[in-house]
Amino acid sequence: MTHGHDHGHHHHHGPHTHTHGDAAGALPPALDNSVPDEELTPSQLSRRSMLRRTGLLGAGLAAGSVLPIAGQAAADERREAGPRSAGNGRSAGFLWLAGDHHIHTQYSSDAKYRVIDHVRQANAHGLDWMVITDHGSEQHAKIGVEKVNPDIVAARDKVGDTLVFQGLEWNIPAAEHGTVFVHPGRNEVAVLKDFENSFDGTVKGAGDNTPANEALAISGLNFLADAVRRRRVKDALMLANHPARKGIDSPHEIRNWRDAQPSIAVGMEGAPGHQAGGIAAPQGAGSGRGLYDNSPSAASFPGYPLESYRTWGGFDWMTATVGGLWDSLLAEGKPWWITANSDSHNVYADSSVRGPGSDFNANGRYEDPVYGGGLNVTDTDFWPGQYSRTHVGAADFSYAAVMDGIRAGRVWVDHGGLISGLDARLASGPRAVTLGGVLQVRRGGQVDLVVEISLANGPNWAQFVPALARVDVIQGDVTGPQADKDAFATPRTKVVKSFEIGRATGTVRLTYSLGRVDKPVYVRLRGTDGNRTAVGLNGPAVDPAGPAMDVLGDADPWRDLWFYSNPMWVLPA
Repeated sequence: MTHGHDHGHHHHHGPHTHTHGDAAGALPPALDNSVPDEELTPSQLSRRSMLRRTGLLGAGLAAGSVLPIAGQAAADERREAGPRSAGNGRSAGFLWLAGDHHIHTQYSSDAKYRVIDHVRQANAHGLDWMVITDHGSEQHAKIGVEKVNPDIVAARDKVGDTLVFQGLEWNIPAAEHGTVFVHPGRNEVAVLKDFENSFDGTVKGAGDNTPANEALAISGLNFLADAVRRRRVKDALMLANHPARKGIDSPHEIRNWRDAQPSIAVGMEGAPGHQAGGIAAPQGAGSGRGLYDNSPSAASFPGYPLESYRTWGGFDWMTATVGGLWDSLLAEGKPWWITANSDSHNVYADSSVRGPGSDFNANGRYEDPVYGGGLNVTDTDFWPGQYSRTHVGAADFSYAAVMDGIRAGRVWVDHGGLISGLDARLASGPRAVTLGGVLQVRRGGQVDLVVEISLANGPNWAQFVPALARVDVIQGDVTGPQADKDAFATPRTKVVKSFEIGRATGTVRLTYSLGRVDKPVYVRLRGTDGNRTAVGLNGPAVDPAGPAMDVLGDADPWRDLWFYSNPMWVLPA
């Protein structure tokens, strides 16, 4: 369910006065079916019509009854599985809000669009939230982080149906890039500016993989946690971007970020942006999906195999490998979530160029883009929401609820509109949890996985209706903390069930019994259009039909679509 209401999630309206921004529970008018079409502005009506065509508006899957977690979660943290509703201790439904946390504008040295261009495009492609993440750099730290803010504030006012966060793409000391973003407020610029000047690897000349630089990255996460604790900002999050692209995010660094500040460093891109990079020449750039076309360097973690430098069905090797690095964290009981986004800089088949007279070094920005004539078919990006989406289960339509949903792991991702809604629950008797949740049961208690999927129900941007061919249930044992922080495999995770679907429209309901559970386990979901599959890296007993490694120079992203969910755990006591 991407838009619309969960059953039992009611909105009461008197006169139709609508607030946006952070008004708790306020739905954008285009999403609110109680607002008649004739009361919408032309842009709102256009958006509602688009959502109706794609089946996203009112797709309405029933939400599970999610109880708050009693006791300790797998990583010894108390985490709520859902918002409490008054009186009965049961969870209200979630709004599943689609978004993108990795977007570049004219304030990045390698991009060109205005903030409002991206926001309007994201809104037109059905996104509810987005993060502007211009590159950390000397120019950005000095002037860009301040200059972009008025553009973001203005976009929030002009396009109230989409929540617009300010963030930056952090050059993580000793590692790759990461999205850092904060809750809007009077100190959003000051906190981001302080953070970038003090902890950005490029600004500080701290790119080398040394222990001192790794410690600087941890200090940056501590700074963000302190800013939240001291109420300089209401909230802050960090997500690692394209983690396997260059092989420089070592397993121990990922673990150390997460362990140092588990409420700040919460996950990574399961699928990178730049997905149009794989379109074959001369119709495209002829590179790799995600621009994953690298080889190991002196800075790369030596344990990573050559296969890790490629995408697999458009997804990062760390996520796509069953029993791989992501699973090794989940098997420790460490919440570590995956996302997907556009990393949009320069959009495939767009016709704009940077404005004349641009001097980025002097101004910290390029002049506004102008029409350039021909189609830029060697550009590698999609607009936000055009291809990649991160769906977050939020308690209401607000900045805080989106951040809470990401932190809680109520997240699933898809490419190309393969499906339009996912409601997954682990249930034992009357108790259930959804994505990111921990279900506590008596030892030997019966546990079932119940999944409802709203299929595509309409054409995507490429003007076809994708069909979901198969859904896989992936299950692993929780084996506890790893003695080796550079471990990136776990032997007790595998595909335990595959459901053949073969449909493009409607809703499917799937049930898989975990049986009587007497040891800690987790499950996660994956689905495919079935166009390209291969035996997984760990063999057919682990993954008989996983994503295939993408071919450099010939990997059309529209012909190989997948969705992934974040995990749920079962802890028997």
